[in-house]
Amino acid sequence: MYVLKKIGLIALGAILLLLTACTEIPKPTPELEPTPVLEPEPTPELEPQDGQSEEEDQPGEGVPPTALEAATTVLRALKNGDMKTVAAWASRKGVRFSPYAYVDTKTDLVFSRDELEGLMGDPTERIWRTYPGSGDLIELTFKEYYNQFIYDADFMSDAEVSVNEMLGESTTINNLNEVYPKESHNFVEYYIDGFDPVYEGMDWRSLCLVFEKIGDDSALVGIIHNQWTP
Repeated sequence: MYVLKKIGLIALGAILLLLTACTEIPKPTPELEPTPVLEPEPTPELEPQDGQSEEEDQPGEGVPPTALEAATTVLRALKNGDMKTVAAWASRKGVRFSPYAYVDTKTDLVFSRDELEGLMGDPTERIWRTYPGSGDLIELTFKEYYNQFIYDADFMSDAEVSVNEMLGESTTINNLNEVYPKESHNFVEYYIDGFDPVYEGMDWRSLCLVFEKIGDDSALVGIIHNQWTP
């Protein structure tokens, strides 16, 4: 009888061990930390490219360009000595250069598109007219003429601008509207009202760019310089 009880206890112990093994409490799964949400980095602002000028940022011309838009492009080219761009705007008849307000259709020099492109580097001295008062010949290379009778002041930055209205008045007869009738031409004048108070405004300067109307388009036909004359 004792033996049977012992066997029974052993069997019971084995059963309890088996149940314990089968019902082992699983270890708790460690909690995962939430994945942080990365904020997108701001896109850096692009710096202007080296050599990029303020003029390149200016709005372009309309299609077709207005007289003022055309004149602005030509004046910018003149300021930079860019005769290739000036030539691109030139009329097929060429461009006439007048050192003073009176346009002399007989003696003022006219240059074709092809001639205009190479003028800045042309060493040829030409007679452009005579100086008022002294009567001496204005005998200059184109670059010298440019410095005295085209861009002799910063018209791009300092000038008052008018379209089809003359601002500068001198003792020289102004026949612009006779040579370039308003029905078929537009002009834009850039006028600077003197530099030195000592001269009481007598050192004023102006530059007129004259365009022929070709349908809705424009072609440069005249560059007229003006200033006080004795």
